[in-house]
Amino acid sequence: MPAQLDPRALKTFGAVCRAGSISAAARALNISQPSVSNTVALLERRLGAVLFERARSGIVLTAEGLALQRRAEALEALLDGAVEELESARLGVAGPLRVGGTPGALVSLLPKAIADLERRFGAFSLNVVERSDRDLVDLLHKGEIELAFVTTEIEAPPEGLHEITLSRDPFALIVGQRHADLPAELSLRDVAHLPWVLPEAQGAFRRQVDALFIAGGVAAPRDAIRCDSLLATKAIVRAGNRVTILPREVAAAELSIGVLRAVVIAEARFERSVGVRVLAEAALSPMAQALLAALASAES
Repeated sequence: MPAQLDPRALKTFGAVCRAGSISAAARALNISQPSVSNTVALLERRLGAVLFERARSGIVLTAEGLALQRRAEALEALLDGAVEELESARLGVAGPLRVGGTPGALVSLLPKAIADLERRFGAFSLNVVERSDRDLVDLLHKGEIELAFVTTEIEAPPEGLHEITLSRDPFALIVGQRHADLPAELSLRDVAHLPWVLPEAQGAFRRQVDALFIAGGVAAPRDAIRCDSLLATKAIVRAGNRVTILPREVAAAELSIGVLRAVVIAEARFERSVGVRVLAEAALSPMAQALLAALASAES
């Protein structure tokens, strides 16, 4: 039979991980150092595992300690969320729901679902953060977000996560009014000499953009501003001579009023897929389930 964990012991262990030492954790918890030591020792005996080694600089987590640290962080987030959820319920507000995503995936998906959530819940609390793919995995495992909006179908999702594709969107060359002379369709070879704005972060979106240049048989442009802000990227292209590659949906607002133009890229034989990642074993909150249902309905 698996060992039963005492939630208080797990919280104490989490405090040790955050503080970096037994003594610092005792000060943070406002309890005695022997009390913290005894709690961790009892936890180790119950689990039959050494959770960390002591070093001059503090503690060094073992493999078992790292695994348990993730659970301790998730427990802390769960307890904090319970307090907020009760307060929201008292005020007649649904949630809170915490989500994260890469900039492009959030822009493509989240706005479509907001009106649906408003119709269903009325007042609700939604917290949204922009992060890199790697950071989003960490936030999911810690329980700090329920859904991660990302580019999908590039690689198998990280261990413990489940991926759902919700939308597909073609890539296009996005240009400002100074490039009104460009044809409706072209090869990247035709515009490789132009100044560019391209993604910086080493994530799925950048790999897809890099793949387009490889398909065109041209090197990634050297005259390029590397920028991960979609707002800044579109503003730079709109105001000057630079061009970029974006999924059409990401630039839909600017395309609709004519301040930017989308040019078909001959090498863009694949579409960018976006969706969400969730913890494979997690039971999603009603708001998270409703958000997924709204997104699926919007794309059907």
